[in-house]
Amino acid sequence: MESDPSRSVRLRRTTGAVSGIVAAVAGLASAQLAAAAGRPEASPVTAVGGAVIDLTPVAVREWAIRLFGTSDKLVLGLGILAVLAAVAVGTGLLAVRHLPAAIAVTGGFGLVGALAALSRPEASWRDALPSLVGALVSAGVLYLLVTAGRRTRPAGASQGGAGAMDRRRFGRLVVAVLAASAGVGLGARRLGAHGSADATASRARFVLPRPTVPAPPVPAGADLRVPGLGPFLTPNQDFYRVDTALVVPRVDADTWRLRIHGEGVARPLTLDLRRLLARPVVEEDITLTCVSNEVGGPYAGNARWLGVRLGDLLREAGVRPPSEGGPADQLVARSVDGMTIGTPVEAVMDGRAALLAVGMNGRPLPFAHGFPVRMVVPGLYGYVSACKWLTELRLTTFAAYDAYWVRRSWAQQATVKTQSRIDTPRPYADLAPGRVPVAGVAWAQHRGIDRVQVRVDGGPWQEARLGAADGVDTWRQWVWPWEATPGPHTLEVRATDGTGAVQTGVRTGTVPDGATGWHTVNVRVRALGSGLPAGADRE
Repeated sequence: MESDPSRSVRLRRTTGAVSGIVAAVAGLASAQLAAAAGRPEASPVTAVGGAVIDLTPVAVREWAIRLFGTSDKLVLGLGILAVLAAVAVGTGLLAVRHLPAAIAVTGGFGLVGALAALSRPEASWRDALPSLVGALVSAGVLYLLVTAGRRTRPAGASQGGAGAMDRRRFGRLVVAVLAASAGVGLGARRLGAHGSADATASRARFVLPRPTVPAPPVPAGADLRVPGLGPFLTPNQDFYRVDTALVVPRVDADTWRLRIHGEGVARPLTLDLRRLLARPVVEEDITLTCVSNEVGGPYAGNARWLGVRLGDLLREAGVRPPSEGGPADQLVARSVDGMTIGTPVEAVMDGRAALLAVGMNGRPLPFAHGFPVRMVVPGLYGYVSACKWLTELRLTTFAAYDAYWVRRSWAQQATVKTQSRIDTPRPYADLAPGRVPVAGVAWAQHRGIDRVQVRVDGGPWQEARLGAADGVDTWRQWVWPWEATPGPHTLEVRATDGTGAVQTGVRTGTVPDGATGWHTVNVRVRALGSGLPAGADRE
Protein backbone atom coordinates (compact mmCIF):
# COMPACT_ATOMS: atom_id res chain seq x y z
CA MET A 1 0.00 0.00 0.00
CA GLU A 2 1.37 3.39 -0.95
CA SER A 3 1.85 5.89 1.81
CA ASP A 4 -0.28 9.05 1.96
CA PRO A 5 2.05 12.04 1.22
CA SER A 6 -0.18 14.52 3.03
CA ARG A 7 -0.28 12.28 6.10
CA SER A 8 3.50 12.01 6.02
CA VAL A 9 3.83 15.80 5.89
CA ARG A 10 1.45 16.23 8.83
CA LEU A 11 3.37 13.63 10.79
CA ARG A 12 6.69 15.39 10.13
CA ARG A 13 5.24 18.72 11.20
CA THR A 14 3.77 17.22 14.37
CA THR A 15 7.11 15.59 15.15
CA GLY A 16 8.89 18.89 14.63
CA ALA A 17 6.48 20.91 16.81
CA VAL A 18 6.61 18.35 19.62
CA SER A 19 10.40 18.18 19.38
CA GLY A 20 10.67 21.96 19.65
CA ILE A 21 8.40 22.19 22.70
CA VAL A 22 10.07 19.29 24.51
CA ALA A 23 13.53 20.68 23.77
CA ALA A 24 12.47 24.07 25.15
CA VAL A 25 11.11 22.46 28.34
CA ALA A 26 14.37 20.58 28.84
CA GLY A 27 16.40 23.73 28.25
CA LEU A 28 14.36 25.85 30.66
CA ALA A 29 14.52 23.19 33.38
CA SER A 30 18.30 22.94 33.01
CA ALA A 31 18.66 26.74 33.05
CA GLN A 32 16.53 26.96 36.21
CA LEU A 33 18.76 24.39 37.91
CA ALA A 34 21.90 26.32 36.93
CA ALA A 35 20.34 29.56 38.18
CA ALA A 36 19.26 27.98 41.48
CA ALA A 37 22.85 26.93 42.03
CA GLY A 38 24.00 30.52 41.49
CA ARG A 39 21.64 33.51 41.43
CA PRO A 40 17.89 32.94 40.86
CA GLU A 41 17.76 36.36 39.16
CA ALA A 42 19.95 34.91 36.38
CA SER A 43 17.33 32.45 35.13
CA PRO A 44 16.38 33.19 31.50
CA VAL A 45 12.74 34.11 32.15
CA THR A 46 13.64 36.39 35.06
CA ALA A 47 16.58 38.00 33.26
CA VAL A 48 14.65 38.59 30.03
CA GLY A 49 11.66 39.84 32.02
CA GLY A 50 13.84 42.34 33.85
CA ALA A 51 15.34 43.53 30.59
CA VAL A 52 11.86 43.90 29.08
CA ILE A 53 10.79 46.03 32.06
CA ASP A 54 13.88 48.20 31.62
CA LEU A 55 13.26 48.70 27.90
CA THR A 56 9.49 49.14 28.07
CA PRO A 57 8.41 52.75 27.37
CA VAL A 58 6.98 54.50 30.41
CA ALA A 59 3.54 54.90 28.82
CA VAL A 60 3.31 51.16 28.10
CA ARG A 61 4.44 50.25 31.60
CA GLU A 62 1.90 52.57 33.20
CA TRP A 63 -0.81 51.08 30.97
CA ALA A 64 0.18 47.58 32.15
CA ILE A 65 -0.01 48.65 35.80
CA ARG A 66 -3.46 50.17 35.25
CA LEU A 67 -4.70 47.10 33.39
CA PHE A 68 -3.15 44.29 35.44
CA GLY A 69 -2.40 45.97 38.77
CA THR A 70 0.00 44.04 41.01
CA SER A 71 -0.36 41.02 38.66
CA ASP A 72 1.64 42.81 35.96
CA LYS A 73 4.78 40.75 36.63
CA LEU A 74 2.83 37.48 36.47
CA VAL A 75 1.35 38.54 33.14
CA LEU A 76 4.81 39.47 31.86
CA GLY A 77 6.22 36.09 32.87
CA LEU A 78 3.36 34.25 31.20
CA GLY A 79 3.80 36.39 28.10
CA ILE A 80 7.49 35.51 27.90
CA LEU A 81 6.67 31.81 28.25
CA ALA A 82 4.04 32.11 25.51
CA VAL A 83 6.56 33.72 23.17
CA LEU A 84 9.11 31.01 24.00
CA ALA A 85 6.50 28.33 23.25
CA ALA A 86 5.72 29.88 19.87
CA VAL A 87 9.42 30.14 19.03
CA ALA A 88 9.96 26.55 20.18
CA VAL A 89 7.26 25.30 17.81
CA GLY A 90 8.72 27.33 14.95
CA THR A 91 12.22 26.05 15.70
CA GLY A 92 10.99 22.47 15.77
CA LEU A 93 9.27 22.90 12.38
CA LEU A 94 12.48 24.36 11.01
CA ALA A 95 14.49 21.47 12.44
CA VAL A 96 12.70 18.78 10.41
CA ARG A 97 13.66 20.70 7.25
CA HIS A 98 17.07 22.09 8.19
CA LEU A 99 18.42 20.92 11.53
CA PRO A 100 21.65 23.03 11.57
CA ALA A 101 19.60 26.23 11.13
CA ALA A 102 17.31 25.24 14.00
CA ILE A 103 20.32 24.53 16.23
CA ALA A 104 21.66 27.99 15.36
CA VAL A 105 18.33 29.62 16.29
CA THR A 106 18.38 27.81 19.64
CA GLY A 107 21.90 29.04 20.29
CA GLY A 108 20.85 32.57 19.37
CA PHE A 109 18.07 32.55 21.95
CA GLY A 110 20.51 31.30 24.55
CA LEU A 111 22.76 34.23 23.70
CA VAL A 112 19.84 36.65 24.09
CA GLY A 113 19.14 35.25 27.56
CA ALA A 114 22.80 35.48 28.51
CA LEU A 115 23.04 39.11 27.38
CA ALA A 116 19.84 39.93 29.27
CA ALA A 117 21.30 38.39 32.43
CA LEU A 118 24.54 40.33 32.02
CA SER A 119 22.58 43.57 31.60
CA ARG A 120 20.98 43.26 35.05
CA PRO A 121 22.30 45.28 38.00
CA GLU A 122 24.88 43.47 40.11
CA ALA A 123 25.46 40.92 37.31
CA SER A 124 28.70 38.97 36.86
CA TRP A 125 29.89 36.76 34.03
CA ARG A 126 28.49 33.73 35.89
CA ASP A 127 24.97 35.05 35.34
CA ALA A 128 25.31 34.20 31.63
CA LEU A 129 25.77 30.50 32.41
CA PRO A 130 22.12 29.46 33.03
CA SER A 131 20.97 30.71 29.61
CA LEU A 132 23.95 29.14 27.87
CA VAL A 133 23.45 25.83 29.67
CA GLY A 134 19.76 25.91 28.78
CA ALA A 135 20.53 26.57 25.10
CA LEU A 136 23.09 23.75 24.98
CA VAL A 137 20.66 21.25 26.52
CA SER A 138 17.81 22.43 24.30
CA ALA A 139 19.93 22.09 21.16
CA GLY A 140 21.06 18.58 22.18
CA VAL A 141 17.52 17.42 22.90
CA LEU A 142 16.25 18.92 19.64
CA TYR A 143 18.94 17.05 17.69
CA LEU A 144 18.15 13.80 19.50
CA LEU A 145 14.40 13.98 18.92
CA VAL A 146 14.49 15.14 15.31
CA THR A 147 17.04 12.50 14.29
CA ALA A 148 15.06 9.87 16.20
CA GLY A 149 11.96 10.93 14.28
CA ARG A 150 13.82 10.25 11.05
CA ARG A 151 14.64 6.64 11.96
CA THR A 152 12.87 4.08 9.74
CA ARG A 153 11.88 0.44 9.93
CA PRO A 154 12.81 -2.11 7.29
CA ALA A 155 10.26 -2.28 4.50
CA GLY A 156 7.40 -4.57 5.38
CA ALA A 157 8.48 -4.92 9.01
CA SER A 158 5.22 -3.42 10.19
CA GLN A 159 2.25 -1.49 9.00
CA GLY A 160 3.34 1.57 7.10
CA GLY A 161 6.07 0.01 5.02
CA ALA A 162 9.52 1.31 4.11
CA GLY A 163 10.37 4.80 5.25
CA ALA A 164 7.72 4.86 7.97
CA MET A 165 8.63 6.85 11.10
CA ASP A 166 9.34 4.86 14.24
CA ARG A 167 6.70 6.68 16.26
CA ARG A 168 6.99 4.31 19.19
CA ARG A 169 10.69 5.03 19.60
CA PHE A 170 10.04 8.77 19.23
CA GLY A 171 7.26 8.65 21.83
CA ARG A 172 9.47 6.82 24.32
CA LEU A 173 12.17 9.46 23.89
CA VAL A 174 9.67 12.29 24.40
CA VAL A 175 8.39 10.70 27.61
CA ALA A 176 11.94 10.09 28.85
CA VAL A 177 13.02 13.69 28.17
CA LEU A 178 9.92 15.12 29.82
CA ALA A 179 10.43 12.88 32.87
CA ALA A 180 14.08 13.92 33.11
CA SER A 181 13.08 17.58 32.74
CA ALA A 182 10.53 17.22 35.53
CA GLY A 183 13.23 15.75 37.75
CA VAL A 184 15.62 18.57 36.92
CA GLY A 185 12.89 21.14 37.54
CA LEU A 186 12.08 19.58 40.90
CA GLY A 187 15.76 19.63 41.77
CA ALA A 188 15.96 23.30 40.82
CA ARG A 189 12.94 24.08 42.99
CA ARG A 190 14.38 22.23 45.97
CA LEU A 191 17.77 23.84 45.52
CA GLY A 192 16.13 27.26 45.29
CA ALA A 193 14.05 26.49 48.37
CA HIS A 194 17.20 25.43 50.21
CA GLY A 195 18.90 28.65 49.17
CA SER A 196 16.03 30.70 50.60
CA ALA A 197 15.58 28.48 53.65
CA ASP A 198 18.20 30.39 55.61
CA ALA A 199 16.42 33.66 54.84
CA THR A 200 13.07 32.20 55.84
CA ALA A 201 14.54 30.80 59.06
CA SER A 202 16.23 34.11 59.87
CA ARG A 203 12.91 35.94 59.54
CA ALA A 204 11.17 33.33 61.71
CA ARG A 205 13.84 33.82 64.41
CA PHE A 206 13.83 37.60 64.20
CA VAL A 207 12.09 39.21 67.15
CA LEU A 208 11.16 42.85 66.74
CA PRO A 209 12.84 45.05 69.35
CA ARG A 210 10.66 46.97 71.76
CA PRO A 211 10.42 50.55 70.55
CA THR A 212 12.40 53.11 72.50
CA VAL A 213 9.78 55.63 71.38
CA PRO A 214 6.48 53.80 70.83
CA ALA A 215 3.77 55.33 68.69
CA PRO A 216 0.70 56.47 70.62
CA PRO A 217 -2.48 54.46 70.03
CA VAL A 218 -4.39 55.29 66.87
CA PRO A 219 -6.78 58.06 67.95
CA ALA A 220 -10.36 57.11 68.67
CA GLY A 221 -12.43 58.10 65.65
CA ALA A 222 -9.59 57.78 63.12
CA ASP A 223 -11.26 54.66 61.75
CA LEU A 224 -14.81 55.63 60.77
CA ARG A 225 -15.85 51.99 60.24
CA VAL A 226 -18.08 52.79 57.27
CA PRO A 227 -19.12 49.69 55.26
CA GLY A 228 -17.10 49.65 52.05
CA LEU A 229 -14.27 51.70 53.56
CA GLY A 230 -11.07 49.82 54.40
CA PRO A 231 -9.44 49.88 57.85
CA PHE A 232 -7.35 52.85 58.94
CA LEU A 233 -4.21 50.66 59.14
CA THR A 234 -3.82 48.54 56.03
CA PRO A 235 -3.16 44.84 56.81
CA ASN A 236 0.22 43.65 55.54
CA GLN A 237 -1.32 41.15 53.14
CA ASP A 238 -3.44 43.90 51.56
CA PHE A 239 -0.70 46.54 51.29
CA TYR A 240 0.02 47.44 47.68
CA ARG A 241 3.23 46.30 46.01
CA VAL A 242 4.66 47.96 42.89
CA ASP A 243 8.29 47.19 41.97
CA THR A 244 10.35 45.59 39.21
CA ALA A 245 11.33 42.39 41.04
CA LEU A 246 10.07 39.38 39.09
CA VAL A 247 11.55 37.21 41.86
CA VAL A 248 11.10 38.63 45.37
CA PRO A 249 14.56 38.76 47.00
CA ARG A 250 14.79 36.61 50.12
CA VAL A 251 17.58 38.09 52.18
CA ASP A 252 19.16 36.29 55.12
CA ALA A 253 18.96 38.69 58.08
CA ASP A 254 21.98 37.00 59.69
CA THR A 255 24.27 37.87 56.78
CA TRP A 256 22.65 41.19 55.82
CA ARG A 257 24.92 44.24 55.78
CA LEU A 258 24.35 47.95 55.14
CA ARG A 259 27.13 50.19 53.87
CA ILE A 260 26.95 54.00 54.25
CA HIS A 261 29.55 55.98 52.30
CA GLY A 262 30.07 58.73 49.74
CA GLU A 263 30.49 62.49 49.57
CA GLY A 264 30.49 64.23 52.91
CA VAL A 265 30.52 60.98 54.90
CA ALA A 266 33.16 61.65 57.56
CA ARG A 267 32.78 58.23 59.21
CA PRO A 268 31.70 55.49 56.76
CA LEU A 269 29.65 52.76 58.38
CA THR A 270 29.05 49.08 57.70
CA LEU A 271 26.28 47.69 59.88
CA ASP A 272 24.70 44.33 60.45
CA LEU A 273 21.16 44.06 61.77
CA ARG A 274 22.22 43.74 65.40
CA ARG A 275 24.41 46.84 65.24
CA LEU A 276 21.72 48.81 63.42
CA LEU A 277 19.12 48.01 66.05
CA ALA A 278 21.47 48.90 68.91
CA ARG A 279 20.31 52.47 68.23
CA PRO A 280 17.02 53.95 69.46
CA VAL A 281 14.09 52.24 67.73
CA VAL A 282 10.92 54.22 67.06
CA GLU A 283 7.39 53.55 65.84
CA GLU A 284 5.66 55.80 63.33
CA ASP A 285 2.33 55.67 61.49
CA ILE A 286 3.03 56.58 57.85
CA THR A 287 1.03 56.38 54.63
CA LEU A 288 2.96 55.37 51.50
CA THR A 289 1.88 56.19 47.95
CA CYS A 290 3.18 54.99 44.58
CA VAL A 291 3.78 57.56 41.85
CA SER A 292 2.00 55.18 39.45
CA ASN A 293 -1.23 55.69 41.37
CA GLU A 294 -3.88 57.14 39.08
CA VAL A 295 -6.49 59.50 40.52
CA GLY A 296 -8.67 57.30 42.72
CA GLY A 297 -6.21 54.40 42.38
CA PRO A 298 -5.42 51.67 44.94
CA TYR A 299 -1.66 52.20 45.34
CA ALA A 300 -1.73 53.88 48.73
CA GLY A 301 -1.55 52.19 52.13
CA ASN A 302 -1.16 53.13 55.77
CA ALA A 303 0.91 51.15 58.27
CA ARG A 304 2.66 51.35 61.62
CA TRP A 305 6.39 51.12 60.93
CA LEU A 306 9.18 50.23 63.36
CA GLY A 307 12.77 51.23 62.70
CA VAL A 308 15.75 53.51 63.21
CA ARG A 309 15.66 57.19 62.29
CA LEU A 310 17.62 57.63 59.09
CA GLY A 311 18.53 61.25 59.76
CA ASP A 312 20.18 60.34 63.07
CA LEU A 313 22.15 57.56 61.40
CA LEU A 314 23.45 59.91 58.70
CA ARG A 315 24.51 62.47 61.30
CA GLU A 316 26.34 59.69 63.13
CA ALA A 317 28.26 59.10 59.88
CA GLY A 318 29.18 62.80 59.82
CA VAL A 319 26.74 63.81 57.06
CA ARG A 320 25.48 67.39 56.94
CA PRO A 321 22.44 68.34 54.82
CA PRO A 322 22.88 70.97 52.09
CA SER A 323 21.23 73.59 54.31
CA GLU A 324 24.15 73.15 56.71
CA GLY A 325 26.83 73.19 54.01
CA GLY A 326 26.95 69.49 53.20
CA PRO A 327 28.32 68.64 49.72
CA ALA A 328 25.77 65.90 48.89
CA ASP A 329 22.15 66.63 48.04
CA GLN A 330 21.15 63.10 46.99
CA LEU A 331 21.07 59.88 49.00
CA VAL A 332 21.19 56.89 46.62
CA ALA A 333 19.76 53.74 48.17
CA ARG A 334 20.63 50.43 46.54
CA SER A 335 18.67 47.21 46.84
CA VAL A 336 20.19 43.73 46.87
CA ASP A 337 18.80 43.27 43.34
CA GLY A 338 20.57 46.41 42.11
CA MET A 339 17.61 48.81 42.10
CA THR A 340 18.70 52.40 42.84
CA ILE A 341 16.45 55.06 44.35
CA GLY A 342 17.54 58.67 44.86
CA THR A 343 16.20 60.69 47.81
CA PRO A 344 16.89 64.35 48.72
CA VAL A 345 19.32 64.44 51.65
CA GLU A 346 17.51 67.49 52.99
CA ALA A 347 14.24 65.57 53.20
CA VAL A 348 15.62 62.72 55.29
CA MET A 349 17.46 65.10 57.65
CA ASP A 350 14.82 67.81 58.17
CA GLY A 351 13.30 66.13 61.22
CA ARG A 352 10.54 64.13 59.54
CA ALA A 353 10.07 60.48 60.47
CA ALA A 354 12.36 59.02 57.78
CA LEU A 355 13.11 55.44 58.84
CA LEU A 356 15.16 52.39 58.11
CA ALA A 357 12.23 50.13 58.90
CA VAL A 358 12.37 46.53 60.11
CA GLY A 359 8.75 46.12 61.26
CA MET A 360 5.33 46.65 59.70
CA ASN A 361 2.13 46.59 61.74
CA GLY A 362 3.79 44.77 64.63
CA ARG A 363 5.50 42.07 62.56
CA PRO A 364 8.86 41.75 60.81
CA LEU A 365 8.69 43.13 57.28
CA PRO A 366 7.26 40.61 54.81
CA PHE A 367 9.78 39.54 52.17
CA ALA A 368 7.63 41.24 49.51
CA HIS A 369 7.91 44.52 51.42
CA GLY A 370 11.65 44.53 51.90
CA PHE A 371 12.75 42.21 54.74
CA PRO A 372 15.02 42.69 56.57
CA VAL A 373 15.37 46.49 56.10
CA ARG A 374 13.71 49.07 53.88
CA MET A 375 13.43 52.85 53.71
CA VAL A 376 10.26 54.75 54.58
CA VAL A 377 10.19 58.53 54.05
CA PRO A 378 6.86 60.34 54.56
CA GLY A 379 5.89 62.97 52.02
CA LEU A 380 7.77 61.50 49.04
CA TYR A 381 6.55 59.03 46.45
CA GLY A 382 8.00 55.55 46.82
CA TYR A 383 10.16 55.70 43.70
CA VAL A 384 12.26 58.46 45.30
CA SER A 385 12.25 57.19 48.88
CA ALA A 386 11.04 53.68 49.65
CA CYS A 387 13.92 51.38 48.70
CA LYS A 388 13.23 47.76 49.71
CA TRP A 389 15.81 45.04 50.48
CA LEU A 390 18.24 47.83 51.31
CA THR A 391 21.97 47.10 51.21
CA GLU A 392 23.76 50.42 50.49
CA LEU A 393 23.36 54.16 51.07
CA ARG A 394 25.65 56.39 49.02
CA LEU A 395 25.84 60.17 49.34
CA THR A 396 26.19 62.01 46.03
CA THR A 397 24.51 64.81 44.05
CA PHE A 398 21.55 64.92 41.69
CA ALA A 399 23.85 66.47 39.08
CA ALA A 400 26.27 63.55 39.27
CA TYR A 401 23.92 60.57 39.27
CA ASP A 402 20.49 59.60 37.94
CA ALA A 403 18.80 56.75 39.80
CA TYR A 404 16.89 53.96 38.02
CA TRP A 405 13.54 55.70 37.54
CA VAL A 406 15.04 59.07 36.67
CA ARG A 407 16.76 57.42 33.70
CA ARG A 408 13.28 56.35 32.60
CA SER A 409 11.62 59.77 32.32
CA TRP A 410 10.48 60.27 35.92
CA ALA A 411 11.34 63.42 37.88
CA GLN A 412 14.42 63.50 40.10
CA GLN A 413 12.37 64.72 43.06
CA ALA A 414 8.68 64.16 43.72
CA THR A 415 6.67 65.31 46.71
CA VAL A 416 3.39 63.47 47.26
CA LYS A 417 0.51 65.50 45.85
CA THR A 418 -2.71 66.09 47.76
CA GLN A 419 -5.18 63.38 46.79
CA SER A 420 -8.61 62.16 47.87
CA ARG A 421 -10.51 59.06 46.88
CA ILE A 422 -14.10 57.82 47.02
CA ASP A 423 -14.11 54.21 48.24
CA THR A 424 -17.86 53.85 48.63
CA PRO A 425 -20.12 53.81 46.71
CA ARG A 426 -18.21 52.00 44.00
CA PRO A 427 -18.22 53.19 40.38
CA TYR A 428 -21.44 52.31 38.54
CA ALA A 429 -23.12 51.15 41.75
CA ASP A 430 -26.87 50.62 41.59
CA LEU A 431 -28.22 52.27 44.74
CA ALA A 432 -31.54 52.53 46.53
CA PRO A 433 -32.82 56.07 47.10
CA GLY A 434 -32.40 57.67 50.49
CA ARG A 435 -29.41 58.31 52.72
CA VAL A 436 -26.17 56.87 51.29
CA PRO A 437 -22.80 57.26 53.04
CA VAL A 438 -20.19 58.59 50.60
CA ALA A 439 -16.79 57.82 52.15
CA GLY A 440 -13.12 57.43 51.39
CA VAL A 441 -9.61 58.57 52.29
CA ALA A 442 -7.49 61.65 51.61
CA TRP A 443 -3.75 62.10 51.99
CA ALA A 444 -1.05 64.76 51.79
CA GLN A 445 1.82 63.19 53.70
CA HIS A 446 3.94 65.54 55.81
CA ARG A 447 1.35 68.30 55.32
CA GLY A 448 -1.77 66.59 56.62
CA ILE A 449 -5.42 66.91 55.60
CA ASP A 450 -7.57 69.70 57.04
CA ARG A 451 -10.72 69.46 54.92
CA VAL A 452 -12.57 67.20 52.47
CA GLN A 453 -15.50 68.29 50.32
CA VAL A 454 -17.90 66.34 48.11
CA ARG A 455 -20.28 67.50 45.41
CA VAL A 456 -22.97 65.87 43.32
CA ASP A 457 -23.55 66.57 39.62
CA GLY A 458 -21.33 69.66 39.65
CA GLY A 459 -23.36 71.34 42.40
CA PRO A 460 -22.05 73.16 45.46
CA TRP A 461 -19.28 71.57 47.51
CA GLN A 462 -20.45 69.95 50.76
CA GLU A 463 -18.31 69.48 53.87
CA ALA A 464 -17.46 65.87 54.72
CA ARG A 465 -16.85 64.72 58.27
CA LEU A 466 -13.20 63.83 58.86
CA GLY A 467 -11.91 60.98 60.96
CA ALA A 468 -9.54 61.92 63.76
CA ALA A 469 -6.02 62.88 62.58
CA ASP A 470 -3.13 60.54 63.41
CA GLY A 471 -0.41 63.09 62.67
CA VAL A 472 0.43 64.75 59.37
CA ASP A 473 2.03 61.68 57.78
CA THR A 474 -1.06 59.47 57.48
CA TRP A 475 -4.20 59.58 55.43
CA ARG A 476 -7.52 60.62 56.94
CA GLN A 477 -10.82 58.89 56.45
CA TRP A 478 -13.90 60.94 55.64
CA VAL A 479 -17.65 60.45 55.19
CA TRP A 480 -20.54 62.54 53.86
CA PRO A 481 -24.22 61.51 54.18
CA TRP A 482 -25.92 61.92 50.80
CA GLU A 483 -29.67 62.01 50.34
CA ALA A 484 -29.71 60.12 47.05
CA THR A 485 -32.51 60.82 44.58
CA PRO A 486 -33.46 58.59 41.62
CA GLY A 487 -31.44 58.85 38.43
CA PRO A 488 -27.80 58.85 37.31
CA HIS A 489 -25.39 60.95 39.40
CA THR A 490 -21.75 61.98 39.41
CA LEU A 491 -19.91 62.27 42.73
CA GLU A 492 -16.65 64.24 43.05
CA VAL A 493 -14.26 64.78 45.97
CA ARG A 494 -11.47 67.21 46.74
CA ALA A 495 -9.23 67.81 49.77
CA THR A 496 -7.44 70.73 51.38
CA ASP A 497 -4.04 70.03 52.93
CA GLY A 498 -2.58 71.37 56.15
CA THR A 499 -1.04 74.38 54.40
CA GLY A 500 -4.45 75.51 53.14
CA ALA A 501 -3.79 74.48 49.53
CA VAL A 502 -6.84 73.01 47.79
CA GLN A 503 -6.38 69.90 45.67
CA THR A 504 -6.37 70.83 41.99
CA GLY A 505 -9.07 69.58 39.67
CA VAL A 506 -6.76 69.66 36.64
CA ARG A 507 -6.32 66.11 35.38
CA THR A 508 -2.76 65.00 34.64
CA GLY A 509 -1.20 61.58 34.25
CA THR A 510 1.27 59.92 36.55
CA VAL A 511 4.40 60.86 34.56
CA PRO A 512 6.69 62.54 35.52
CA ASP A 513 5.87 63.20 39.18
CA GLY A 514 2.39 61.94 40.07
CA ALA A 515 -1.22 62.32 38.93
CA THR A 516 -3.55 65.19 39.78
CA GLY A 517 -7.31 65.72 39.54
CA TRP A 518 -10.52 65.07 41.45
CA HIS A 519 -11.73 61.52 41.82
CA THR A 520 -15.10 61.07 40.12
CA VAL A 521 -17.57 58.21 40.59
CA ASN A 522 -20.70 57.67 38.50
CA VAL A 523 -23.63 55.84 40.12
CA ARG A 524 -27.31 55.18 39.45
CA VAL A 525 -30.06 55.53 42.03
CA ARG A 526 -33.15 53.43 41.42
CA ALA A 527 -36.60 54.91 41.27
CA LEU A 528 -38.81 54.52 44.31
CA GLY A 529 -40.63 51.20 44.35
CA SER A 530 -38.29 49.64 41.77
CA GLY A 531 -38.27 46.25 43.46
CA LEU A 532 -35.64 46.21 46.22
CA PRO A 533 -36.09 47.55 49.74
CA ALA A 534 -34.44 50.87 50.46
CA GLY A 535 -30.84 50.41 51.47
CA ALA A 536 -30.74 46.72 50.49
CA ASP A 537 -27.62 47.05 48.35
CA ARG A 538 -26.07 50.26 49.50
CA GLU A 539 -22.32 50.32 49.42
